[in-house]
Amino acid sequence: QVHVVESGGGLVQTGGSLRLSCAASGNIFSVDDMGWYRQAPGKQRELVAGITSGGSTDYGDSVKGRFTISRDNAKNTVYLQMNSLKPKDTAVYYCHAVVAVLSGDLKQVLDLWGQGTQVTVSS
Repeated sequence: QVHVVESGGGLVQTGGSLRLSCAASGNIFSVDDMGWYRQAPGKQRELVAGITSGGSTDYGDSVKGRFTISRDNAKNTVYLQMNSLKPKDTAVYYCHAVVAVLSGDLKQVLDLWGQGTQVTVSS
């Protein structure tokens, strides 16, 4: 069984910081793109930040300059450092990972999502 598990959400005041972590585990051959999405009540899920296995990054416009995504390939883990948090950042944050697994001689590519972690920013 292969899955990703997030941690690090919580309640913080405006201007505060939080760090999210997400680890992929199981019978993994390789981890490709990883990233973070978020979904606020009544809104669609949106990209927060993404990072390739080579370290190239991409950010949603609303978080540029405040959030930083990074990864530790040895630990199959992605991080999201969130600074200068605002109430509009309040959402459930989901980890996403593209993971390759071996099944006999066959390599399968899986699209994995975490269960989500709540981030609440109070005004």
